[in-house]
Amino acid sequence: MELQLYNVAPRIPDELKFLETLSNNIWWCWHPQAIELFVRINPNLWRDVSGSVKEFLRMVPQARLEELARDSGYIRQLRAVQAEFERVIPKQDDVSKRMVAYFSLEFGIHESIRIFSGGLGVLAGDHLKAASDLKLPLIAVGLLYRQGYFRQVLDRNGWQTEHYPVSEIHNLPVVRGCDPSGKPVTISIRLVDRDLYAAVWVLWVGNVPLLLLDTELPQNPPDLREVTWRLYGGDKRMRLHQELLLGIGGFKALVAMGYSPAVCHMNEGHAGFLSLARISHLVNDVGYEPDVALETVWRSNVFTTHTPVPAGNEVFDINLVRPYLEVFANEAHLNVDRVIRWGIPINERDHASEMSMTVFGLRLANYSNGVSRLHGEVAREMWKHLWPQRSVSEIPIGHITNGVHIASWVSTRLWGLYERYLTPKWANNPDKAVLAAGIRSLPDEELWMAHELCRQSLVRRARRLMQNNFRYLTDDASAASFAKKKNVLDPDILTVGFARRFATYKRGTLLLRNPERLIALLKDKTRPVQFIFAGKAHPADDGGKRLIQELIQFAQRENVQDRLLFLENYDIGMARSLVQGVDVWLNTPRRPQEASGTSGMKAAVNGVINCSILDGWWAEAYNGENGWAIEGNDYYTEDEDRDNYESQELFNLLENEIIPCFYERAGGDLPVRWIKRMKESIVTGLGDFSSTRMVEDYDRMFYRPATKAYEELTADNAAYARELVARKERYVRNFDGGKLYIEQPKVDGSLENMHVGDRFRVSTRVYLGELKPEEVDVEAYYGTVNAHNEIISSVSEKMHVLENFGNGNYRYGCEVTCKVSGRFGLTGRIKASGKEWDNSVPGFMCWPK
Repeated sequence: MELQLYNVAPRIPDELKFLETLSNNIWWCWHPQAIELFVRINPNLWRDVSGSVKEFLRMVPQARLEELARDSGYIRQLRAVQAEFERVIPKQDDVSKRMVAYFSLEFGIHESIRIFSGGLGVLAGDHLKAASDLKLPLIAVGLLYRQGYFRQVLDRNGWQTEHYPVSEIHNLPVVRGCDPSGKPVTISIRLVDRDLYAAVWVLWVGNVPLLLLDTELPQNPPDLREVTWRLYGGDKRMRLHQELLLGIGGFKALVAMGYSPAVCHMNEGHAGFLSLARISHLVNDVGYEPDVALETVWRSNVFTTHTPVPAGNEVFDINLVRPYLEVFANEAHLNVDRVIRWGIPINERDHASEMSMTVFGLRLANYSNGVSRLHGEVAREMWKHLWPQRSVSEIPIGHITNGVHIASWVSTRLWGLYERYLTPKWANNPDKAVLAAGIRSLPDEELWMAHELCRQSLVRRARRLMQNNFRYLTDDASAASFAKKKNVLDPDILTVGFARRFATYKRGTLLLRNPERLIALLKDKTRPVQFIFAGKAHPADDGGKRLIQELIQFAQRENVQDRLLFLENYDIGMARSLVQGVDVWLNTPRRPQEASGTSGMKAAVNGVINCSILDGWWAEAYNGENGWAIEGNDYYTEDEDRDNYESQELFNLLENEIIPCFYERAGGDLPVRWIKRMKESIVTGLGDFSSTRMVEDYDRMFYRPATKAYEELTADNAAYARELVARKERYVRNFDGGKLYIEQPKVDGSLENMHVGDRFRVSTRVYLGELKPEEVDVEAYYGTVNAHNEIISSVSEKMHVLENFGNGNYRYGCEVTCKVSGRFGLTGRIKASGKEWDNSVPGFMCWPK
């Protein structure tokens, strides 16, 4: 029997019509007064639907809505929220002004929208919220997963199983994306011998439209409908289909809706294929030659890498990817072998079997970055083979340290406190000195009371969850056991939180390496400690699942379930409760495998104190006053030895510093020393690690320069881009052809007994082939060296022509000044002139042989 399906919802009274408007923009989720509008309607229902606004409004009884329409206090609050919403949200989107397109395979915006898995997605969501607050001309592109990431269910033995509930489209705050004429947009991409179709939906994140592609369409056969079912689900071919849809289909969707971005930002390698779509668009729709289009695209792309773990960088078997890329290469009038080589390091091209999406992204982006200072260093070392003729210090991968969206993560209790005592713009990257002074002057009593209320809220939530997920806590499900377990945790004792993806390198069970010391802490009568764990392991990661099981079984075996808990189905809502309610945020990765670690930032802005390995963000945030550092030992080469050592260091910190500091009450009922550290933690979080600061950094360092570059490249029918292509051809013939030559520089006089302030002259002979002196920079290259006589901190001094011997032969020279003391190395090089080619892979450079 064929049915016609339809929905019937309560009729929203005219006085409350703004609630429908608000339900179509996720802006409400980071505005406390807007959230309160929904909570006031029915607090229990709001909690039950996890903030799914459209579902919530459909379930509210008509009588309750009519009652609220007559409630003058509620109407007054609604009008205040409406006025703020209308002040900051434009009524119409001007597509011509959206100059930056941000592509990500996942977006963590709110727990009710399950299109994310973890930190990468939550970072992307915070990026969009900050861009909205700053009113940046940004548009985002992702996939609309009908099942999303899995729901975690732990069986009686503590083993993770995965379930995939379907998200009903009518319960999501999305509307169909339309072209400039108002017609709904459906795009298609060619997958070898058939087409994949996708509808385009728009989810508004404040001022930022997020385009989401959806393959659940009758035009697609069943296997292609599954492309947007699950995040990180299926095999390699499914993953390839998803990434082709995101990059190529996503850019097609932008064009179909009338957007013409000057800059495309790839959040990880998943979106790398968008470069092919950009090139194809410029070739077929604008009329550029392929090389001109390529020059324009790579010089206006941004690429952010998030993982220092080799296994976390996406690769595809060349035999798998080649048939797909043949189609898109042909569309762009490019040779498919050339396209595949963009994803292979030069030294591997003769024998490579895989194409790396990270290499592809770096190759096709003029602006690249890691996500913390340390991660930038690791990324430069990790990918230096892409630029084999450069020192590590010159590898063109910078860093923009991640930040968190303050309004999304600060508790309502602390929000009110900050509003009363701090500078008016405290949440939007204000002057740090003014901010710090305000934070340090917060009344200790009020700060501690607000935090204790957050801890109590966390305990209530944990107890509720444990009652719902009782099955794995005990061997029998008797009423007596159930009653006993509903009182787990103590709202008044030191609470340590550990919540993140359960991957083996994050070492979620580091505490279990010293079980006797752990049990002593858990059962201490005078200074007790409790631990709350949460997190999901990837469905294919049995190692991560075993870590979860070990924690649960340890708590069962030692009968400490009331003091050591694992909370099931970690999501954004649970993360908010944890980073607001625990006292200590624990992070124990193997350095340097944590790229950033934004959960610690979320804890810091709530006055929670970090205890962490000096990895990711904590390596640049820790100052000795704002938390604790778990000291590592770089002499250990085996993971087992290192884990044992760092476990001992963690327990030493807990026993000797953290626990005594928390329970010290020299100031009466207040832990004065602890509160001082809380304030320093808040100064660090609000002062340096907001997503406002992060997005302002992207705008200043990447978006605005790339937008300007795109305008210059495309002006006058791409005259500048054409000029660059012609120059590049000359560089390739001469640099790659091995025609250039430079001698080791000669020094006038002796380099012995040099002192700071001394100067010496150097000169060298070069052969430039068909290149002219103005096309190259000949440089004296020098810097401090390590024990292997490798330059580790380089300086270059431009040389000038001293003699022209004819036929491309010259003598160059310059003066070098000794500015600092140390041991130095000196050589010379020829490079392409200026900075226009500094970020190209592999670039153009010639050294003495």
